[in-house]
Amino acid sequence: MHWYEKLNQYFPIEEMKSKEHMETLLRERPEIYHKDEGVHHVLMYVELVDFVFIDYLFVSKDARGQGLGHKLLSKLKAKGKPIILEVEPVNYEDSDTEKRLKFYKREGFIHASSIGYSRRSLATNKKNELEILYWPPNNESEQLIFDAMKKTYKMIHTYKDKEIYGQSYEPVDKVLTKKENQDDLLEDI
Repeated sequence: MHWYEKLNQYFPIEEMKSKEHMETLLRERPEIYHKDEGVHHVLMYVELVDFVFIDYLFVSKDARGQGLGHKLLSKLKAKGKPIILEVEPVNYEDSDTEKRLKFYKREGFIHASSIGYSRRSLATNKKNELEILYWPPNNESEQLIFDAMKKTYKMIHTYKDKEIYGQSYEPVDKVLTKKENQDDLLEDI
């Protein structure tokens, strides 16, 4: 199965970039946008000088619980940079969301509870609320993570959006905000 189909079957439509968008990033931004693909996984990530952003991490059901996700994250952790990713809030009707959060917590990720992230999906035109998790090798601040997310949104998520989708995503200042109430998503997991 093609790597994009694996991602498309696993991730909700409102979280997916189009195949054209991802192939454009791979082709036009190869210095920062990367694909690590194997029989049982697909890892799409951005590497900049001061952080790594995981765009998509998929491990097939056949390989879960065998340490593949840990190995993939260990390769990224070896770079010694903060690692940032977006996750769905816990949905108790979908056991995968809780398992995913437990996995990231075991891997040392922290919830960026002061960062609000809500973007309109161009596929569904609905607001999509996501949470930001990060791995801080040097106790990086949430402000650094916030700034890194803004950079990622501008450089990756909205890259050629008007050309590819026929419309633009919302501006970064509407999508990423600082929150007052700071509930820790991982506290009860």
